[in-house]
Amino acid sequence: MADRAAIEELVRFQGERVRDLKQQKASADQIEEEVAKLLKLKAQLGPDESKQKFVLKTPKETLTGKYGEDSKLIYDLKDQGGELLSLRYDLTVPFARYLAMNKLTNIKRYHIAKVYRRDNPAMTRGRYREFYQCDFDIAGQFDPMIPDAECLKIMCEILSSLQIGDFLIKVNDRRILDGMFAVCGVPDSKFRTICSSVDKLDKVSWEEVKSEMVGEKGLAPEVADRIGDYVQQHGGVSLVEQLLQDPKLSQNKQALEGLGDLKLLFEYLTLFGIDGKISFDLSLARGLDYYTGVIYEAVLLQTPAQAGEEALGVGSVAAGGRYDGLVGIFDPKGRKVPCVGLSIGVERIFSIVEQRLEASEEKVRTTETQVLVASAQKKLLEERLKLVSELWDAGIKAELLYKKNPKLLNQLQYCEEAGIPLVAIIGEQELKDGVIKLRSVASREEVDIRREDLVEEIRRRTSKLLCIC
Repeated sequence: MADRAAIEELVRFQGERVRDLKQQKASADQIEEEVAKLLKLKAQLGPDESKQKFVLKTPKETLTGKYGEDSKLIYDLKDQGGELLSLRYDLTVPFARYLAMNKLTNIKRYHIAKVYRRDNPAMTRGRYREFYQCDFDIAGQFDPMIPDAECLKIMCEILSSLQIGDFLIKVNDRRILDGMFAVCGVPDSKFRTICSSVDKLDKVSWEEVKSEMVGEKGLAPEVADRIGDYVQQHGGVSLVEQLLQDPKLSQNKQALEGLGDLKLLFEYLTLFGIDGKISFDLSLARGLDYYTGVIYEAVLLQTPAQAGEEALGVGSVAAGGRYDGLVGIFDPKGRKVPCVGLSIGVERIFSIVEQRLEASEEKVRTTETQVLVASAQKKLLEERLKLVSELWDAGIKAELLYKKNPKLLNQLQYCEEAGIPLVAIIGEQELKDGVIKLRSVASREEVDIRREDLVEEIRRRTSKLLCIC
């Protein structure tokens, strides 16, 4: 058989012959005969592996049924074939699917990405339809409450480092909630919907929550009252020990397991030195259906608004919990991988920081630049480029304005607006003397530094600034 290139050339030639015959309006029999020759040649080529089409597999809809009553906030859409898809609601469900698809049973990870909610935006409260979350997760079979305690330690470290104000982390357990509903007389079919009502106690009064349970969800008033006796309690490990002695709750297997784990958790939190930031709160429900054990949520403690500062109402800024059954939903064999994790609301944190900065009129550095290379006269672009290159090579974070002859005042104003602490000024006299004029933007103090000493002087001054911060 001739090689592929020769056959391809014959195919091209035969194709042109067929087109010519059609243009000449040749007889149907003649055209049919030449088309048959063309098809025979093409058959000799066989499939061209380099030109095989990609088979794109669209993702199934996997989010439904994981978020309880919040599922109505999922963005649903359909592809061109009519298959139901969704924008991701959080990073937890995709993570569980990833573990199942790759048969992973042990991993520790963080992930920062966008998620989407079909919700009514409230910009001042950090509530958006498209926003970033930062998740930390620990997956694997470990001894009880050790990874859970580490997640709470991570949450405390993050919120403390951000310096956004005093905070409290509420902790509960879904097993305690389910046990509590059972001993109070809630029908099994109403567990999740009543759980969703309880979760609103951080926003509305108990009377309103009870009214919703009884009036909208058909719960008996006496059952709601029993729930109220429990969910209005909060405290520390002493409350856990008190409930372990509760004559009804202690008889429920699920509640007993949850309370035992919480007692152990508080022991580890004390060793981590963060037990003072944690509150066992029976009203915390976390409406997401995939939680199976410990749940937690961080809220800022409201302080009286300062003059000119609006009261902050962003709700929770971080949350998480244990979801031991989620991976098994995606695994063909139903294999479970215990998981626990937390999620930080990035935009909510930004909302708080922005409001406080506006109220204090404090300027924010918008760059890590340590020094701006500036010129005092015209026609010094080459000298500025040489100096900024020297600083870059020495590991100094430097920049210059992208203008040939910028005005010195404009360069100094740029530093003030961007929060750049130092300006290295080149002038004709400085070039003659072999020095650079180094200016502190904050104090406006200027000093001549020998060019060979400039890098060390910038390092000395910027390290001093970091110590002050």
